[in-house]
Amino acid sequence: MSNSSDWWYDEAAGPMVRPYAMVSGRTRPKPAGEDLTLTTQVRSLRTTTDQGTLAVEHLEIIKLCRKPLSVAEVAAYLHAPLVVVKVLLSDLIQRGDVITSGPATTVAPVDMNLLQKVLDGVRAI
Repeated sequence: MSNSSDWWYDEAAGPMVRPYAMVSGRTRPKPAGEDLTLTTQVRSLRTTTDQGTLAVEHLEIIKLCRKPLSVAEVAAYLHAPLVVVKVLLSDLIQRGDVITSGPATTVAPVDMNLLQKVLDGVRAI
């Protein structure tokens, strides 16, 4: 017979933690993170921070975002639902540990001839 702690462990996945436990039951980001979208870029401002007040997931985000990543990429690396990542990011934004910016945009005009050639090439495959 298994003990009660076996319920929290899956042979294939490892330890299981419900997403709401990662964010203390919060389901919405703090006001600092309300405008986060899938393509919002996130970058760490600090490499070291007060680890006593942050969850493991917060520290992992700070480590991951040493180079700019989108919110979607952060969620993928953490294997966490998007809403959970938005809540965690809002905590870090409010603390000043990370900054955000809109997605990178290109300044050069779109060459419609090039796009048509690419489309023709794809169709020929």
